[in-house]
Amino acid sequence: MSTLNKNITPIPGPLEARAVLKLALLACVVGAVVGLVTAFFRLALQRADSCRDALIAWAHGRPWVGFLLIVGIVAGTASVACWLVQRFSPHAVGSGIPHVEAVVNAELPPAPFSLLPVKFVGGCLAIGGGLALGREGPSVQMGASIGSLLGRAFRLNHSDCIALLAGGAGAGLATAFNAPIAGAVFVLEELVRRFDTRIAIAALAASAAAIASARPLLGQLPDFQVQLPSYSGVWSGVMFVVLGLLAGLVGVAYNRSLLGALALFARLRAHPPLRAAVVGAGVGAIAWFGPALVGGGDTLTQRALSGGELLRWLPMLFAFRFVLGSASYAAGTPGGLFAPMLVLGAQLGLLFAALCRLGLPNFAPPPAAFAVAGMAAFFTAVVRSPVTGIILVIELTNGFTQLLPMLWACFAAMTIPTLLNDPPIYDSLKERTLRPAEVSIAIEPHAKESVEIRGCDATGQEDL
Repeated sequence: MSTLNKNITPIPGPLEARAVLKLALLACVVGAVVGLVTAFFRLALQRADSCRDALIAWAHGRPWVGFLLIVGIVAGTASVACWLVQRFSPHAVGSGIPHVEAVVNAELPPAPFSLLPVKFVGGCLAIGGGLALGREGPSVQMGASIGSLLGRAFRLNHSDCIALLAGGAGAGLATAFNAPIAGAVFVLEELVRRFDTRIAIAALAASAAAIASARPLLGQLPDFQVQLPSYSGVWSGVMFVVLGLLAGLVGVAYNRSLLGALALFARLRAHPPLRAAVVGAGVGAIAWFGPALVGGGDTLTQRALSGGELLRWLPMLFAFRFVLGSASYAAGTPGGLFAPMLVLGAQLGLLFAALCRLGLPNFAPPPAAFAVAGMAAFFTAVVRSPVTGIILVIELTNGFTQLLPMLWACFAAMTIPTLLNDPPIYDSLKERTLRPAEVSIAIEPHAKESVEIRGCDATGQEDL
């Protein structure tokens, strides 16, 4: 009888019910604000991509001068983005998701308001300039910052401040990919890694409100258009397991490549904006010869999903984006990892589809099915959040019919890194974020004061 009573959720009293209602209403407000901010961020990135392509096309009419101009502009945008981070908001560096996780776990205080403009402007400069970074990292961290600021403004207690922060982070991811369910699941599976009723309420409300406010600006359609088979044969599951094993191995290599690039850049004593300028110059040179090769990579993902990539160039393109993603992240500008991972996953799936077509032409599913499964599997191998990865890919591609193949592939992709004892990428990045020695190397002396920022104590009050 006592065991049964422990499993029964007590009915909340009037004060508790009022607090839950306040949290739910504030989560809707947070979601609506985050949806608008992130929608404008996406529109700004789209405009930046269009301007970059138009500028490159114009510069091709002036070969040498045009080449130097493109290289100089991309180097300059990367350098300015890094300088903004170093000078005004050191926690805005990179994805920002490791910082959000550290705040949720009470390992770091919430970021101040200055993070919002730095993340927005710096992300537009870095990603719009051509660095191979994703929009979701800045979106998640900006959403978390908005949730934290509103929680403190309304003097919520500490646990509800964290719930609102987590809900804002999920709303940012939801808007970044037009994927409301993935945004809510991401909060529970990756940020807090447990089921908490209040955080679940905040995450669901914020993600729904974010999409409601963003879709009038961004539209209703999924981000990627792909023709998928109605189902895959039973025996094709073996192929998807092999794809998952391959994705697991490549995911481990990608994590180590990314961490290796960060370690290499940390050992270089050059001024951080100068390092970013060097990376930007290289990206600018690449953009001159192949404008579609740089940036977040949505165009490359769409081409892989539609089978538009030439197979003879695909291995080289995959290797190129693999290296470019690590170098871009190590530059120290705002920018995420999800979008570049989706590019690599789709290309890996397309490569594997070509091999299956050669060996088993009568049994292999269409290439698009492998590309979709590759996206989910590679995401799982790197991040180690399979449910978020599967739901995200389903919402991105409307690929509900590919649920079983993705399950097979993600099962295998999850197994390999676990056996190799390779930690999830955000765990490794959070560990670096919490190392004082490396933080002191990365942050300029005049910016160190901004690390100590305001946060909520147990009563919801601010402490210095």
